Amino acid sequence: MKFRKLGPAVAGLVAAGLALSACGSTDAGSAVSSATSAAGSVAAGATSSAGSAVAEATGGTATGGAGLVEKAAAGTLKIGIKFDQPGLGLQNPDGSFSGFDVDVATYVAKELGVEESGIEFIQTKSSEREASIENGTVDYIVATYSITDARKEKVNFAGPYFVAHQDLLVAEGSDITGPEAMSGKILCSVAGSTSAQKVKDTYAADVALQEYGTYTECVEALAGGAVDAVTTDDVILAGYAAQYPGQLKLVGKGFSDENYGIGLTKGDTAGTDAVNAAIKKMIDDGSWAAALEANVGPSGYVIPTPPTIG
Repeated sequence: MKFRKLGPAVAGLVAAGLALSACGSTDAGSAVSSATSAAGSVAAGATSSAGSAVAEATGGTATGGAGLVEKAAAGTLKIGIKFDQPGLGLQNPDGSFSGFDVDVATYVAKELGVEESGIEFIQTKSSEREASIENGTVDYIVATYSITDARKEKVNFAGPYFVAHQDLLVAEGSDITGPEAMSGKILCSVAGSTSAQKVKDTYAADVALQEYGTYTECVEALAGGAVDAVTTDDVILAGYAAQYPGQLKLVGKGFSDENYGIGLTKGDTAGTDAVNAAIKKMIDDGSWAAALEANVGPSGYVIPTPPTIG
């Protein structure tokens, strides 16, 4: 039987999973830029420490032979992230990646036994997330991915690893003070997101919705005056606000809770448990708070208390 090294958070879960299987289951804000660069160091240090202890586990088959734990045993993983979210998931000019989601993704991979060099980050837009997991384009996704009942019908979620709150990004001097003030305005969000529709359904029935493929496109439209506001989660908008100092601002009246989860293949219970164990360890050893502080702290975003996993 072939033996491979797996991360400490999953060694026991592998054994459990195999047992179950056997039974049959731009001014790009210098603050943000420097913060995201610093975050890489934080994550690297944290994940290096976390992965120092590895356990031997069998490399046998999981359910269907395609579980996340078994994929990680090969030493490589394809992870879906955003490429254009400052402070969360950003591809830097030199081709490297930084942000809180990147740090979480890297930490989890390390706990699964995969070194940073074995990670392939794949840009995964909001509208592509479920399909990318279902068709195997990615092994898991860490991309400001809110856990919803509709999405849980298609994918498994580990976490939450962060709780954000939906908010609005507007121009300095705007008279928009909250979602109720969006009547007659143009609101931008990205295709595949439910944020803008939530504003229309709950707060302002006559708001005009405008969709773009990415938040960056939405923010550029806002800065150019083509839309009146952009809505999504406050931690995402905070990163963009930092890129447009004196021009754009966060309204700062969060009106929903968004539980960010790590999406993976539907039915992969062993993989979900392994990722949950990794997130819990990241919170417990202080790496979670350190990564958040390094990535979004400089924008003025207040670091919240960690969520409860599971």
